[in-house]
Amino acid sequence: MPGSPDKPILVPILGDQLTRTLASLRGRAKDDTVILLMEVWDEATYVKHHKQKIALIFSAMRHFAAELAAAGWNVDYVRLTDADNSGSFTGEVARAVERHDPRAIHVVGAGEWRVLQALEEWPDKFACDVEIFPDDRFLCSHDEFRDWADGRDHLTMEYFYREMRKKTGLLMDDGKPTGGEWNYDKRNRESPDGDLAPPPRPLFEPDEITRDCIKLVEEKFPDHFGSLEKFAWPVTRAEAEQAADAFFAERIEQFGPYQDAMVHGQDDLYHSMLSTSINLGLLDPLELCQRAEQAYRDSKAPLNSVEGFIRQIIGWREYVRGFYWYFMPDLERRNALNAQRSLPEFYWTGETDMRCMADCVRSTRDNAHAHHIQRLMVLGNFALLAGIDPRQVQDWYLAVYADAYEWVEMPNVVGMILYADGGILATKPYAASGNYINKMSDYCKGCRYSVSKKTGDGACPFNPLYWHFIHRHRDKLESNHRIGRIYANWDRMGEAKQREYLASAEKFLDSLTPASKGWARYS
Repeated sequence: MPGSPDKPILVPILGDQLTRTLASLRGRAKDDTVILLMEVWDEATYVKHHKQKIALIFSAMRHFAAELAAAGWNVDYVRLTDADNSGSFTGEVARAVERHDPRAIHVVGAGEWRVLQALEEWPDKFACDVEIFPDDRFLCSHDEFRDWADGRDHLTMEYFYREMRKKTGLLMDDGKPTGGEWNYDKRNRESPDGDLAPPPRPLFEPDEITRDCIKLVEEKFPDHFGSLEKFAWPVTRAEAEQAADAFFAERIEQFGPYQDAMVHGQDDLYHSMLSTSINLGLLDPLELCQRAEQAYRDSKAPLNSVEGFIRQIIGWREYVRGFYWYFMPDLERRNALNAQRSLPEFYWTGETDMRCMADCVRSTRDNAHAHHIQRLMVLGNFALLAGIDPRQVQDWYLAVYADAYEWVEMPNVVGMILYADGGILATKPYAASGNYINKMSDYCKGCRYSVSKKTGDGACPFNPLYWHFIHRHRDKLESNHRIGRIYANWDRMGEAKQREYLASAEKFLDSLTPASKGWARYS
């Protein structure tokens, strides 16, 4: 039953909903609303998130709350250290209901399955009305994605992306794609030959609020992965907009050609580094795409860079979110290749002689970030080839990256990285030998392992692991039209060479030390 009109509306805002135009806030009267923001233990620890990730979210929440209060909103902010903090979203909403006696609760649906399940229990837990709004910050609703996906054998992102281009009008001229092609990815695969000199991304000095959050994380989560020494993420919309300005002014021109490049010790290259701000809600993804398009129209950025940037947002980002909700809750349990090996310890420590893996883990530890090719073709490729348990890989990616939320992490890991969905998302496994890493990076220079050596002591582990992977999954992969021809190459090697590859791979796999328990999830 509707509550008394003299009672307020309670508006809980989750940590990744830091948007002033949120659906639950639009049209609300400030004197009729109590906004609730909550730091809760359960969300910081359901996996042991990177220290920078926790500090980033808490700082962004506190800054957002201060901005709302300065704008005249009634804000009820719950800190992690409050003596009576319940440790959960539902517990904190229950306490807020006792404090404010609202006539209704208005909340935007959560981005993660487990949180939405909790929100959907609220109507039975609270005496007031509860309304859950769809998150319309995304271009594609759950129903729209379902209508597109139903009846398709393969949910190829490219075709979904084209629909989003038509819907938004981005890079469209008279109903056709600008330049005559939908996708310019073939022009975005430059190797990092020579000395690349990308301008540094903006670094934001922690203010008092952020310093307090950093101190809190160090005190409450000392055993979590990662370092806080280099924390410099934007924590407000104003700072996020500065970061976006710098990207469009200084790096978008070379973003496309070098978006797949990897250089030892250069963690940012020409990437936008805006994903944390987008996923927190500080930046509007459509506005960013419109800015990118305008840069092309103004001849300030090439089409291949702009199209690649837009594709990552209205194509890939929207697609994986739709994919996640379409297949949950079953998605997290997919393991089509029956991968059972434990995650190696070096994913946490970086202590490995593989120069590529060590550098990617170092960047992840220092920055809570590694760019998409490092995540896919180094860290992910190794997990695929070695047959690492998908649930452990999911936990790792979710824990270590500042921009990782389950809706974006899980489809990438299950479908793109591990082929654990059996080929629904990706048309082939993204498996590669050391040759790919050598082509797209400088990692192989100075590595203890030789990328030119295929088997035996000193051979790049990716080389025998690749053929070991191909061999053990022949029954599932040989019929795949994109990878099947590789088996002809395998067969031509002859039994002696095949045995060398398999023996080298198995020797290396036997040398791996499993990660110690407790790194990713609390017991």
